[in-house]
Amino acid sequence: MQDSLIIFDTTLRDGEQSPGASMTRDEKVRIAKALERLNVDVIEAGFPIASIGDFEAVQAVAKIVKDSTVCALARALDKDIDRAGEALKPANSARIHTFIATSPIHMQMKLKMQPDEVIEHAVRAVKRARRYTDNVEFSPEDAGRSEEDFLCRILEAVIKAGATTLNIPDTVGYSLPQQFGTTIANLIARIPNSDQAIFSVHCHNDLGLAVANSLAAVMNGARQVECTINGLGERAGNASLEEVVMAVRTRQDIFNCNTRLDTREILTCSKLVSSITGFPVQPNKAIVGANAFAHESGIHQDGVLKNRETYEIMRAEDVGWAANSMVLGKHSGRNAFKSRMMALGFEFQTEKILNETFFRFKQLADKKHDIFDEDLQALISEVSVQMETDYIELVALKVCAETGEIPKSQVTLRVNNQELTGCAEGSGVVDASLKAIENIVQTNATLALYSVNNITCGTDAQGEVTVRLEKSSRIVNGLGADTDIVIASAKAYINAVNKLQAPDKCHHPQIANV
Repeated sequence: MQDSLIIFDTTLRDGEQSPGASMTRDEKVRIAKALERLNVDVIEAGFPIASIGDFEAVQAVAKIVKDSTVCALARALDKDIDRAGEALKPANSARIHTFIATSPIHMQMKLKMQPDEVIEHAVRAVKRARRYTDNVEFSPEDAGRSEEDFLCRILEAVIKAGATTLNIPDTVGYSLPQQFGTTIANLIARIPNSDQAIFSVHCHNDLGLAVANSLAAVMNGARQVECTINGLGERAGNASLEEVVMAVRTRQDIFNCNTRLDTREILTCSKLVSSITGFPVQPNKAIVGANAFAHESGIHQDGVLKNRETYEIMRAEDVGWAANSMVLGKHSGRNAFKSRMMALGFEFQTEKILNETFFRFKQLADKKHDIFDEDLQALISEVSVQMETDYIELVALKVCAETGEIPKSQVTLRVNNQELTGCAEGSGVVDASLKAIENIVQTNATLALYSVNNITCGTDAQGEVTVRLEKSSRIVNGLGADTDIVIASAKAYINAVNKLQAPDKCHHPQIANV
């Protein structure tokens, strides 16, 4: 009988630790609902002790998700565990994930604890978590650099204390596949009560081996993989959910397990996460990249036309590529628009938001004949951010560009119900426009990232712009979309400025390595 491979998605927690990837509560809920439609087994919704915003986001996800288990992260501290338990109260199915470092360097330099003290803290944390749920996961942080004998001791102890899942994290992406797989096999073989818990892995991608290490662990007995959509995550990211899932599904001749995921939802999740975080997917990214199923070579094209399997080991339709279709245009009514938005996982909380989004849709339809799902996702993100942080609005923008002349821009903003106009010159019209906005708002923030991505194909496609601003150790991400890239850039900059002006509206996760 084939084993079930549990997929534990940590896009909302570890993925959010990517600089600039912070998500609002509503954005987390939208992603959580998409993950639920994907049939993800466990959704790690956040780190409740990190901030009020993160606590409220976990609580909101716990309320809305019905079919997946909702998990909250907690250090091996009473206050962390109690906060996680409180946030998870509304959940149909809840899990607390607690952790403590176990590598010599972490115990000595960070925790300043002796090994026996670390075991004591771990056992106490698991027992406390059991007050809130019988679904408790324990992680020995930096397990990839921990001593195997000590891992056996602490894992045996936490199983006795009530841990039901043991997660072995390669926190710094140090392991190699054969080595990591052997470690998992050894732990399962050496720990006397290992049959009483599910072994999990959480691999980071510092050496580009997160997926390879995860699959090596599965081949050696791990039955849960912790991963993220698009491989999002701290530093070089985490194991990519879509790559892990499709590798296991495609190579059933090798793996004696499989997932329950509806893989046709993978692409939708990928695009949603990319849209919300502002992290574009590279064209040659496996599974979800624009070129993943594209063939330009004549030899390849000829082979695929004769038999798809000559150059394709998966069907594009199986991961959602055929699912995207043009369904709306300027003659579409409110009901069709609302229904399509709901199908994409967005429910309008108020009539005001529906009206504003529909108005924006009509404006876009006048500029762009064909409206794709990607356009709607961008529209949702833009309106959601603006409705939450509507302090500064773009009223008008005028640019002048001429060969041999310095580009100029004049921007009018509505700031606290007062219209203000600023002018600037720049190396291009986008540069001039952003400088004109800055002349008005005077944030003195550093522009850390400016990124442009076309949402769909065609010369009338919307351009999606991501702007990242840094100020006083804060990092905020702004998103703007428009068929005019200059206007999209101005919108993105204003989105970011609005977030800087409203710190209570956005939460900033405390770093939690696992």
